[in-house]
Amino acid sequence: MPEKITIQYFTKCLYQEIWQKMRDFTLTRNQNTADEIWLLEHFPVFTLGHTGDRKDILNPGNIPVIQTDRGGRATYHGPGQLIVYPLIDLQRRKLGVKQFVKILEQAVIQLLIDYNIKANIQANAPGVYVNNAKICSLGLKIRHGCSYHGLALNVNMDLEPFSRINPCGFPNLKVTQLTDFTDNTNLLDIKEKIVKIIREFLFYHCYN
Repeated sequence: MPEKITIQYFTKCLYQEIWQKMRDFTLTRNQNTADEIWLLEHFPVFTLGHTGDRKDILNPGNIPVIQTDRGGRATYHGPGQLIVYPLIDLQRRKLGVKQFVKILEQAVIQLLIDYNIKANIQANAPGVYVNNAKICSLGLKIRHGCSYHGLALNVNMDLEPFSRINPCGFPNLKVTQLTDFTDNTNLLDIKEKIVKIIREFLFYHCYN
């Protein structure tokens, strides 16, 4: 039977506050808790995943640096970047972590096709790329079989802070965004499209 999923739209959020909300939600949910997708933007912040190295933060300036519990290494979040946090009971849906990562990557690739942007994935470097430049980063935490954290899609943002880090631990990794390829970057439209694609990929037919 298709399950219900709740969609929550937030405004700009402090990273620490939404991270705590995700952890609280995951730790207190049970087998009957509906899955959720949270969509938002973050105020400027550099984050390091649990395999991250502080040496990848080259020149943070006045942007805070937060060590977090997601997978992956160094990245930047800021206004104009769409954050999608899927809070999914993977055990209930019989999904492995690698399978789930692939679903999220393919959802972004499908979204970009709608904008006539050809994207791809790369071996040993989770995320989505266009012309060898990263347009979407991805990092998850799985606790008790449930996911939190998620993906960050660069839409229409200041990319300069990426030059202050080794993105995902790779020196000189190029970073790009939707506005490099299209003027059609209405964030509300993009949110609705990515939610629809993820719901379809995960077979959710009902949502709040």
